[in-house]
Amino acid sequence: MTNQPALADGALARSFEMRFTSTPRGARLARRLAAHRLDAWGLPYGARPHEEMVLVLGELTANAVRHGHVPGRDFHLLLHMTAPCGTVRIEVTDSRGESTPPEPEELRAPGDEETGGRGLLLVAALAERWGWHPRSGGPGKTVWAECASIGQDRL
Repeated sequence: MTNQPALADGALARSFEMRFTSTPRGARLARRLAAHRLDAWGLPYGARPHEEMVLVLGELTANAVRHGHVPGRDFHLLLHMTAPCGTVRIEVTDSRGESTPPEPEELRAPGDEETGGRGLLLVAALAERWGWHPRSGGPGKTVWAECASIGQDRL
């Protein structure tokens, strides 16, 4: 679903949202469709902001599948950008509320022997801000990140 209403100040709000199966295939599809949508919004493939946003989105969707999976439940992706400010907000909502990420200020690097735990460090390094909150209207949580899209030229 796509929505592009004009705001009172004439800025254009762009949104994309969709539900995906809570599987690795669903996460890949979410990443590919979001990459295409960002390109259509003027953040071209190969540009640093585009690649960083897709990487952040990929980590958040992979975490939703790995840590937020509830059998028979999907995860929800929302992308939102208001031009001309160019900040893209990425939200990934899953149905599992008891498995929550650490607060941004509590994020720690994993030990050398640990095989996981680096995805949110990557999100923290690439996003302007990130965090999470309980899912409104049901069980689960929403993990979000805001990324700057400096260099946009086709909006």
